[in-house]
Amino acid sequence: MSSKPSPPDPARTTPAVRPSGRPVLLGPPRGRPQPLPQLRRWLRVVGPGLVTGAADDDPSGIGTYSQAGAAFGTGQLWLALYMLPLLIAVQEMCARIGLVTGTGLAAVVRRHYSRRVLYVAVGLVLVANTLNIGADLGAMAATVQLLVPVVPFLLLLVTLSLGILALEVFVPYRRYAVVLKLLALSLLAYVATGLIIGPRGVALIRATVVPHLELTPTFLALVVGVLGTTISPYLFFWQASEEVEELANGPSSARRPGGLRQQRLLLLAQIRALRIDTALGMLASEVATWFIIFTTGSVLHTHGITNITTADQAAAALEPLVHTFPYAGLFAKVIFAVGILGVGLLGIPVLAGSAAYAVAEAFHWHEGLARNFLQAPGFYAVIGTATLVGMGLNLLRINPILALVYSAVINGVVAVPLLVLILLVANNRAIMGGHTNGRLANAVGTLTVLAMGAAAIAAVVLFVRG
Repeated sequence: MSSKPSPPDPARTTPAVRPSGRPVLLGPPRGRPQPLPQLRRWLRVVGPGLVTGAADDDPSGIGTYSQAGAAFGTGQLWLALYMLPLLIAVQEMCARIGLVTGTGLAAVVRRHYSRRVLYVAVGLVLVANTLNIGADLGAMAATVQLLVPVVPFLLLLVTLSLGILALEVFVPYRRYAVVLKLLALSLLAYVATGLIIGPRGVALIRATVVPHLELTPTFLALVVGVLGTTISPYLFFWQASEEVEELANGPSSARRPGGLRQQRLLLLAQIRALRIDTALGMLASEVATWFIIFTTGSVLHTHGITNITTADQAAAALEPLVHTFPYAGLFAKVIFAVGILGVGLLGIPVLAGSAAYAVAEAFHWHEGLARNFLQAPGFYAVIGTATLVGMGLNLLRINPILALVYSAVINGVVAVPLLVLILLVANNRAIMGGHTNGRLANAVGTLTVLAMGAAAIAAVVLFVRG
């Protein structure tokens, strides 16, 4: 047998497998055992699911979860548990659509459903993501200033904005994907902070398992905020498109010989790997959410601090209140702040990138992080515009809380029709072939649409009432 490796094929696909006529990857599924060091093996197993889950806990999300803990203690811990199956179901459908069709979510909707609905949704997602980027950049700059007070806010803001933008534009996709996966480890900061605080026994388990409701505007507004922050449209577009990027540009994209049956088995293996990756990513996201609510609820709420507007405020408030062991407060503040920076470095590229994928796919532009600027100018123009406008919102002293309120309302409204379209695509045999939803996926997906619909109505009502 020849030891000469198989030459790479530019197409890397065969049109015979995908029901939509799109190509299928001919390389080995993610997670296949390889003689690699442990870190590289782990990075091959995990993929877009872990990155998406970690990006879900961006600085704006941390601020929302911190406010939930500060305002109501452990009263909203149960949300992390009950949102988990909804989040897994939605993101698995988005990822499977990308894997099976070989195209991003917006491209599939553009080809098979109402373009008018898609264009409106994509436009609103671009606005919401830009507002969210602005709030995240401001929170990150304030967090660095918390750790290094002598550095001016403006310098930190500009440096972070341009640095993140440069990473997206100039770092090759394979290296950039590894960077994103490593940044997902930032979620461990919130687990570490929670461990410093210490356990709370049976009452904590009860607060996690048994839903607690208060029929007050403030409580309901935070439930809506947590739900809207967790199940957001930008995650839908990002994971579907990143599955396509991973297949086309990952280390397993080279052509390997095999018949039609082998290719189908390979696609099934890839779907299984995708589900594991997505479940792990969403689990990591909700574990981090749980620990953030637990930490702020156990410390800030207990000491009478019930109003947290940004993530950096939550980090600063921990230091004088945590006394588990000597310097525990300082450790808690620093670790919490490092987590904000890590997920911010991850979340902002995902926000900007998801907006760029959505716009480029909706208008049939060249797109993808694997392309350079000259190959996909419109795609990178959206990334640059969203990031720089987000930076500008801070320079104009736009209230970050107001920006997040607008973003939450927009996301809540846009999520509902997008979720309906995702369900339609995931059940369309002409698009998905034999890889359509099962009964469980449809049941949980429908429940998610109803929950997000109720949240959208509540968000609009609360917004109108001020």
